[in-house]
Amino acid sequence: MGKEPVAADDRRSAIADFCREIETYLCRKNDGHLIRVTGPSFDLVADWATRGVPLKVACAGIDRCFERYYRKGPRRRPVKIDFCEADVLDVFDEWRRAVGIQSSLLSADVSPQSPSPQSLSSRQSLPAHLERVVLRLSEARARGTLGAAFDALIDRAAAELEVARTKTGGVRGEARQELIARLAALDAELLQQAGALLDAPTRTALSNEVEESLAPFRAGMASEPLARARQGALDALVRERFRLPRIAFDL
Repeated sequence: MGKEPVAADDRRSAIADFCREIETYLCRKNDGHLIRVTGPSFDLVADWATRGVPLKVACAGIDRCFERYYRKGPRRRPVKIDFCEADVLDVFDEWRRAVGIQSSLLSADVSPQSPSPQSLSSRQSLPAHLERVVLRLSEARARGTLGAAFDALIDRAAAELEVARTKTGGVRGEARQELIARLAALDAELLQQAGALLDAPTRTALSNEVEESLAPFRAGMASEPLARARQGALDALVRERFRLPRIAFDL
């Protein structure tokens, strides 16, 4: 009985820390303009924490919101956190699917929202997916920071995807499934080679980050799904570290 208030206090403290981190990140993205995460905005961000949205996933969603804002032309005013919610939830949904976290493992106090129409359409469009992947692989190759062997793999993957991109309009049935399987194989090969570049301290740090991100979900997961989720979360961090696209296509 006596431990319950302590656990509740710890949870409230963790949510408050999460909200402060988001406020700090939003301030940096707004070039130093202080945009407070208070009132309804605090409740919004606290809801992300309750859902189990990892801090890096939330920040990636904020980045996506700002990227779209920049594409519209010169910025006129600071961006409030409320405007970032759809992107944050979209990125969280993508992260959950990549890691293997089922909606049933989300907090029972919060009903998971459906992905936005924007994210659904992007997942369903194989040609658009291939176009984005080819572009991001070309950017990774241009940076030239991963070594000659890695660059050769990127070149090969980009060449295969470019050929596939010219055919996707007419790819149906078994040919489409074979293409999707090939995308998954290329993705695994890219991640394996990227993971091999990590030194021991970095791998340990990333593993600790994986455990932290999965903490809200571990209690409801069996050992095999948990192992897959750990690998998926590690892959997501490796992908982020080397700024690699997800080549695999999610149906």
